[in-house]
Formats: sequence, structure tokens, C-alpha cells
Amino acid sequence: MSQIVEEVLKANQQYAATFGDKAKLPMPPARRFAILTCMDARLDPAKYAGLAEGDAHVIRNAGGRASDDAIRSLVISYKLLGTREWFVIHHTDCGMETFTDDIMAELLSHSLKTAQLTPAGWRDVGEGPGSPVGKYIKWLTIKDQAQSVVDDVIRIKSHPLVPKEIPVYGYIYDVKTGRLIEVPEATQAGRVG
Repeated sequence: MSQIVEEVLKANQQYAATFGDKAKLPMPPARRFAILTCMDARLDPAKYAGLAEGDAHVIRNAGGRASDDAIRSLVISYKLLGTREWFVIHHTDCGMETFTDDIMAELLSHSLKTAQLTPAGWRDVGEGPGSPVGKYIKWLTIKDQAQSVVDDVIRIKSHPLVPKEIPVYGYIYDVKTGRLIEVPEATQAGRVG
């Protein structure tokens, strides 16, 4: 067993020992909203959005992008679990701004090992084999943080399975200050009506 596994299981034992009434939390989120945000470890949606367990759905992926799977989760969140408002929250200093689809495809074609970010950009340091399959994936990289929020809100709002009465708000989380910064154009695109 790795040290990480041991640490996780020990932490879980401590958490479970004081679990208490959390066993009675209902499946639907109490505050009836959902957040789509990035998987970046510096982001703690519970803290930056004031959430307790059971309050809201938090959907995370690389970049906090409105991928097919993220939209699937949002639709389930609404249709079966009653959320009524959604947030798209990207963040500053996002790793998704450091590469393009072509760069990722090229890195994967050489090796499947972890690459290194150098001052000159991403560099593959692993030995092969790689795979050409990476060129067939849309990685949803980010060129402009605010525009990516707008694009994702528009994609969500225009999806045929998303009811028109759900407002979608657009924000950028600043990793240097902890503040949420509204992207007005995104929130405008996500309004009801």
C-alpha cells in the first residue's frame, strides 16, 4: 500500500468517526444550485462558495469546461435532484491555458508519461510508446479566461436538454485573492428570458 493510500484511509477513519447526522442528509442539494468548476487543487468550492455538505452539487473537470459529461451532470442535477441555478466558475492561472490541442496530441504521440512544463513550454521527458489517439480528442483548452466562461455559459444555455428557466452565472476565481469575479457578458448570456 502506498503512503498516499494509507494517509487517505487514516483521514477517512477520522472523518467517519464523527460522521453523525450527515447520514441523514437528503440526496437533493439543500440550497438547490450547482457549480461547474475546475479540478485544480487550489480551488475549494466549499470554502469559496460557503458550502456545507449537502448544500450544492459541485461538478469538476479540467478547466471547469462545459463538456458533454459536465452538461450531463447538470441536467441530472436539475431533472432528478431539483437544482434551480447554476454557476460556471473558471479560474486565473489555469493549466488549461498552457497548451493547445495540438501540443497535447504531440506530447501523447511520443509517450504516455508525465510531461514537464519548462520556460519554453511543455516538453515530453518520458520514453515511448505513445499513442496517436490524442489528436482525436477536443481538450477544451483555454485561450482567454473570460471568453471561455462566456462560451461555456452559452453552450449550457443553448443545449436542448437545459430548461430555459435555469439561470447560469459566469465567474472567474482569482487564485491570488480567493475572490470570485463576475464575467458580466457570461451572466447576461445565462439569464432567464
